[in-house]
Amino acid sequence: MYKKLLMPTDGSECSFSAIKEGLEVAKALGAEVNFLYVVENPSSYIWMSPESIPYGMDLLADLQKAGKEALDRASKMAAEAGVKANTLLKEGQPIPAILEEAKNHDALVMGTHGRAGLDKLLLGSVTEGVLHRTNKPVLVVRSK
Repeated sequence: MYKKLLMPTDGSECSFSAIKEGLEVAKALGAEVNFLYVVENPSSYIWMSPESIPYGMDLLADLQKAGKEALDRASKMAAEAGVKANTLLKEGQPIPAILEEAKNHDALVMGTHGRAGLDKLLLGSVTEGVLHRTNKPVLVVRSK
Protein backbone atom coordinates (compact mmCIF):
# COMPACT_ATOMS: atom_id res chain seq x y z
CA MET A 1 0.00 0.00 0.00
CA TYR A 2 2.36 2.76 1.20
CA LYS A 3 5.87 1.48 0.48
CA LYS A 4 7.60 4.75 -0.39
CA LEU A 5 7.06 7.87 1.74
CA LEU A 6 8.29 11.39 1.02
CA MET A 7 9.11 13.55 4.03
CA PRO A 8 10.08 17.10 3.07
CA THR A 9 11.91 19.09 5.73
CA ASP A 10 12.86 22.71 6.13
CA GLY A 11 15.06 22.02 9.15
CA SER A 12 12.52 23.38 11.63
CA GLU A 13 11.47 21.63 14.79
CA CYS A 14 7.99 21.46 13.25
CA SER A 15 9.28 19.37 10.35
CA PHE A 16 11.26 17.13 12.69
CA SER A 17 8.11 16.48 14.72
CA ALA A 18 6.46 15.34 11.49
CA ILE A 19 9.46 13.19 10.63
CA LYS A 20 9.28 11.52 14.05
CA GLU A 21 5.61 10.62 13.45
CA GLY A 22 6.29 9.64 9.86
CA LEU A 23 9.08 7.29 10.85
CA GLU A 24 6.71 5.48 13.20
CA VAL A 25 4.28 5.04 10.30
CA ALA A 26 7.08 3.94 7.96
CA LYS A 27 8.36 1.38 10.46
CA ALA A 28 4.87 -0.05 11.00
CA LEU A 29 4.34 -0.34 7.23
CA GLY A 30 7.84 -1.48 6.35
CA ALA A 31 8.11 1.54 4.06
CA GLU A 32 11.17 3.26 2.65
CA VAL A 33 11.54 6.99 3.30
CA ASN A 34 13.00 9.78 1.21
CA PHE A 35 13.78 13.03 2.97
CA LEU A 36 13.70 16.13 0.77
CA TYR A 37 15.17 19.56 1.43
CA VAL A 38 14.56 22.27 -1.15
CA VAL A 39 17.05 25.13 -1.28
CA GLU A 40 15.54 28.34 -2.62
CA ASN A 41 18.13 30.24 -4.63
CA PRO A 42 18.15 33.73 -3.08
CA SER A 43 18.77 35.33 -6.46
CA SER A 44 15.28 34.30 -7.52
CA TYR A 45 13.65 36.62 -4.98
CA ILE A 46 16.35 39.11 -3.94
CA TRP A 47 17.58 41.72 -6.38
CA MET A 48 21.31 41.36 -6.75
CA SER A 49 23.62 44.06 -7.91
CA PRO A 50 27.07 43.13 -9.25
CA GLU A 51 28.53 44.10 -5.87
CA SER A 52 26.24 41.72 -3.99
CA ILE A 53 26.88 38.61 -6.12
CA PRO A 54 29.68 37.29 -3.87
CA TYR A 55 27.39 37.67 -0.84
CA GLY A 56 24.58 35.93 -2.76
CA MET A 57 26.87 32.99 -3.53
CA ASP A 58 27.86 32.78 0.14
CA LEU A 59 24.18 32.88 1.12
CA LEU A 60 23.38 30.05 -1.31
CA ALA A 61 26.26 27.99 0.11
CA ASP A 62 24.97 28.63 3.65
CA LEU A 63 21.46 27.54 2.63
CA GLN A 64 22.84 24.36 1.05
CA LYS A 65 24.83 23.66 4.22
CA ALA A 66 21.68 24.11 6.34
CA GLY A 67 19.87 21.70 4.02
CA LYS A 68 22.59 19.07 4.36
CA GLU A 69 22.52 19.44 8.15
CA ALA A 70 18.74 18.99 8.21
CA LEU A 71 18.98 15.92 6.00
CA ASP A 72 21.76 14.47 8.16
CA ARG A 73 19.60 14.91 11.27
CA ALA A 74 16.63 13.26 9.53
CA SER A 75 18.85 10.37 8.38
CA LYS A 76 20.09 9.87 11.92
CA MET A 77 16.49 9.76 13.18
CA ALA A 78 15.64 7.14 10.54
CA ALA A 79 18.65 5.01 11.45
CA GLU A 80 17.69 5.15 15.13
CA ALA A 81 14.14 4.10 14.20
CA GLY A 82 15.40 1.26 11.99
CA VAL A 83 13.88 2.71 8.82
CA LYS A 84 15.63 2.68 5.45
CA ALA A 85 16.00 6.27 4.26
CA ASN A 86 17.55 8.32 1.49
CA THR A 87 18.12 12.06 1.22
CA LEU A 88 17.48 14.48 -1.61
CA LEU A 89 18.76 18.06 -1.76
CA LYS A 90 17.20 20.06 -4.59
CA GLU A 91 17.28 23.67 -5.64
CA GLY A 92 14.08 25.46 -6.59
CA GLN A 93 10.77 26.63 -5.22
CA PRO A 94 9.55 24.36 -2.39
CA ILE A 95 5.98 23.64 -3.49
CA PRO A 96 6.72 22.72 -7.14
CA ALA A 97 9.81 20.72 -6.11
CA ILE A 98 7.86 18.74 -3.51
CA LEU A 99 5.00 18.11 -5.94
CA GLU A 100 7.42 16.88 -8.60
CA GLU A 101 9.15 14.51 -6.18
CA ALA A 102 5.80 13.31 -4.79
CA LYS A 103 5.04 11.74 -8.16
CA ASN A 104 7.54 9.00 -7.25
CA HIS A 105 6.02 8.28 -3.83
CA ASP A 106 2.91 6.67 -2.38
CA ALA A 107 2.30 9.31 0.32
CA LEU A 108 3.81 12.35 2.02
CA VAL A 109 4.37 13.33 5.63
CA MET A 110 4.65 17.05 6.39
CA GLY A 111 4.53 19.33 9.38
CA THR A 112 2.58 22.53 9.79
CA HIS A 113 2.83 25.37 12.27
CA GLY A 114 -0.94 25.88 12.20
CA ARG A 115 -0.67 29.60 11.58
CA ALA A 116 -3.82 31.65 11.23
CA GLY A 117 -4.87 35.17 10.38
CA LEU A 118 -2.22 37.65 9.31
CA ASP A 119 0.67 35.23 9.95
CA LYS A 120 -0.88 32.74 7.53
CA LEU A 121 -1.48 35.44 4.94
CA LEU A 122 2.02 36.88 5.15
CA LEU A 123 4.03 33.71 5.70
CA GLY A 124 1.95 31.23 3.73
CA SER A 125 2.27 27.53 4.15
CA VAL A 126 4.24 25.13 2.00
CA THR A 127 2.29 22.24 3.51
CA GLU A 128 -1.03 23.84 2.62
CA GLY A 129 0.23 24.60 -0.89
CA VAL A 130 1.22 20.97 -1.40
CA LEU A 131 -1.96 19.65 0.18
CA HIS A 132 -4.15 21.61 -2.23
CA ARG A 133 -2.17 20.59 -5.32
CA THR A 134 -1.34 16.89 -4.89
CA ASN A 135 -3.41 13.80 -5.50
CA LYS A 136 -1.24 11.81 -3.07
CA PRO A 137 -2.26 11.11 0.52
CA VAL A 138 -0.63 13.55 2.95
CA LEU A 139 -0.20 13.00 6.69
CA VAL A 140 -0.07 16.48 8.20
CA VAL A 141 1.42 16.76 11.68
CA ARG A 142 0.63 19.99 13.48
CA SER A 143 3.43 21.42 15.58
CA LYS A 144 2.70 22.45 19.14
